[in-house]
Amino acid sequence: MSVEITRLPSGLVVITDSMPHLETASLGVWVGAGSRDERADEHGISHLLEHMAFKGTTRRSARQIAEEIEAVGGDINASTSSESTAYYARMLRSDVPLALDVLADILSNPTFDPEELAREQNVIVQEIGACEDTPDDLVFELLQATAFPNQPVGRSILGTRESVRSFDAAKLRAYLARHYRAPNMIVAAAGAVEHAAIVEEVQRLFAAFSGPPAPEPEPARFAGGARLEPRDLEQVHVTLAMEGLAQRDPALYSLQVFTNALGGGMSSRLFQEVREKRGLCYSIYTFHTPLSDTGLFGLYAGTDPQDARELMRVVIDEIAAAAETLSEGEVSRAKAQMKAGLLMALESSSARAEQLARRMLAYGRPIPTSEIIAKVDAVTVESARAAGRALIARSRPAIAALGPAEGLEGTVAIAEGLGRRAA
Repeated sequence: MSVEITRLPSGLVVITDSMPHLETASLGVWVGAGSRDERADEHGISHLLEHMAFKGTTRRSARQIAEEIEAVGGDINASTSSESTAYYARMLRSDVPLALDVLADILSNPTFDPEELAREQNVIVQEIGACEDTPDDLVFELLQATAFPNQPVGRSILGTRESVRSFDAAKLRAYLARHYRAPNMIVAAAGAVEHAAIVEEVQRLFAAFSGPPAPEPEPARFAGGARLEPRDLEQVHVTLAMEGLAQRDPALYSLQVFTNALGGGMSSRLFQEVREKRGLCYSIYTFHTPLSDTGLFGLYAGTDPQDARELMRVVIDEIAAAAETLSEGEVSRAKAQMKAGLLMALESSSARAEQLARRMLAYGRPIPTSEIIAKVDAVTVESARAAGRALIARSRPAIAALGPAEGLEGTVAIAEGLGRRAA
């Protein structure tokens, strides 16, 4: 196995996957803190902190950070999710030390210059505006808030205009000090890397991170319900969610197979029935996102207002039917899709590094791809059906939709019929 792991005395984990045939390396720092770790007065601060990391340190200006990386042909970026924040780079083999130095610098020595902060707050306000102008993005924000109301996991990662503009350097430093601690951090690298060399550099560069693990986030509480927003649009954008499963739940892979067979590809039930047979939409798909203590099964479709009620009826019928009649062929195709996705990702150093980090955060150990494939292979027709039945019975659905008012009418009552069938 090419994966090596070292846990430093501080608690910080270094994990690498050597791919000797490559001339490039992908590496990054994953922090086990995201938007659901924010306090009530910190809505959006995780995402703002990710942006501000690139806006200057005590050693480098924002321009120098970009120029040093691009001068050697590399790239650097970051992302924020509900439960983690990642800072990552891709470089040539010889420039891995530079990438580690820059990553450590932006996290250890940010200046949070007031002028840079004001500019970046304005950038994020523009990002919020762009989301609000994009209905197939905005509807997912509404769905998350409906599924998990009045709690951090249900709030937008971006924050609000008011919350983003309220943050100052002191708040950013307080959040960073509370959550960016060694036991909550993973340095992962894949590609043209040597484990011992990475460990040596990380020990030196990340010495400033210490302390006990960060506090646990507030437990998630799925509620369900409905949120309909009339908008002057050409389409109705409809989303439906039910409470899914946590990352470590034994039935996770059965539910993932059910989700893929239902709406994960062109051969899926929903694509074939709703788009191909009835022509009710252009786009329709399902997904399941596992978190540390819960999960979210979701569905999205965009349709003409006059077709919204029929689309919702067909969707509800197909979800209920799949839980009872999913076939061996459907399960086999879904499993093949999942396994192919896992194996294809092994060809990318960036995907490997991300997988290493996310599996360490979720499971506390590097899960071999072969172990995951074995769990996928173990899913049976009955276990996939059972996962679907449990999904339907677990909670009242959450529905979020936006578009012309005439297209929204009646969709909630139809969707909630799924829960009544389970009862």
